Amino acid sequence: MSGPRIAVLAGGPSFEREVSLRSGSRMTEALSDAGWKVDRLDLDDTLVDKLATHPPDGVLLALHGKAGEDGTVQGILEMLGIPYSGPDPSASALVWDKGLCKGVVSRGGVLTPPWLTITVDAIRDLGARRAFHRLESQIGAIQVVKPSQGGASMGVSLVDDVSKLNDALRSALSYHTAALVEQHISGTEVAVAVLAGQPLPPVEAVPKGGQYDFAARYTHGATEFFVPARLDAATLARCQEMALTAWRLTGCRDIARADLIVDDRGQPWFLEIDTCPGMTETSLLPMAAEAAGLTFTSLCERLVGLALERTPAR
Repeated sequence: MSGPRIAVLAGGPSFEREVSLRSGSRMTEALSDAGWKVDRLDLDDTLVDKLATHPPDGVLLALHGKAGEDGTVQGILEMLGIPYSGPDPSASALVWDKGLCKGVVSRGGVLTPPWLTITVDAIRDLGARRAFHRLESQIGAIQVVKPSQGGASMGVSLVDDVSKLNDALRSALSYHTAALVEQHISGTEVAVAVLAGQPLPPVEAVPKGGQYDFAARYTHGATEFFVPARLDAATLARCQEMALTAWRLTGCRDIARADLIVDDRGQPWFLEIDTCPGMTETSLLPMAAEAAGLTFTSLCERLVGLALERTPAR
């Protein structure tokens, strides 16, 4: 196939580098097998030179973690005038911060578990530990503690006693300078991807170890998946509506995945959005796309097409 030259950006310096490389390799192979001219590039100090010297016609982002999802790379591509998949720098930066994202969608009417953000400065300089005993009455008896920025469930802890809060915060704050303390909602874990403004079938994840952590996400056989999720049609529709509303409120485009919890009453709760969902063999987005009738190659080609639609006029 003659035509555009595509670059897949993967890797980078984040904690999720290996997963990103797996996503990027799979995307590169699929597009190459389909006849596209495609190169895979890593995030390092040669990236801008490579992109400026031989600019591709479009870029697919297979990046997970800081620099790839926080608007940094998106800003570089904007400067270079190279179209790319996914949200622009502002939307990327907003969604990358879970606390800010929850604040925006909550103000827009989307139901999300109560939360507070605690920073390293608040603990170190302002004595925030002395108020930890108040969290149970404000957030709930069981809390989820996680880094305000980051993905792949790294640094996430379940706290059912205030005596465990210090260790949980220490773990979360080792990944970022701010952590969320969020009310724990028990229920069904559901992910809803939105592709070009259309929600895909919700995916239910049931980790065999009880927690959908990093190992459960990326180890073959560690999690059982159901597409569509085992929920009634009305609840599935509410999940899709919530994901689409959050997508619009945060300014997303092309592709994103909303993570939700559906409680025992069938009420969905919004948790967060991933603007660069995984594309590995165990990732949720390709499963949802397949259930909607899109092969993995077709999904990659759809993302290429969305990026190329924004090619600057020459």
